Amino acid sequence: MEDDKVAHHKDAIKKTKQDEKRNLRNRMVKTNYRNRIRELREAIEAGKTEDAQKALGFAISAIDRAAAKGVLHGNTASRYKSRLTKAVQGMPGSTQAA
Repeated sequence: MEDDKVAHHKDAIKKTKQDEKRNLRNRMVKTNYRNRIRELREAIEAGKTEDAQKALGFAISAIDRAAAKGVLHGNTASRYKSRLTKAVQGMPGSTQAA
């Protein structure tokens, strides 16, 4: 069904190729930050404070990277980082300053 809408002009064909490349690149960035967030949440649920603090650094880095590349809106990135940081700080034995 998708082959019914094939571009015929050179610029439209080029745009389609660029879109496919960007989509693939954006998907990789998105997968990366989602995996980092998942690892952090798993550490929080398991009650592993040290692992959660390490994972928080990785998650924040991945979120910032996604925001810089335009995959995530800046405000969304800030919201994620804030909520994740609060969750880690709320853990018993957390050494991070509130």
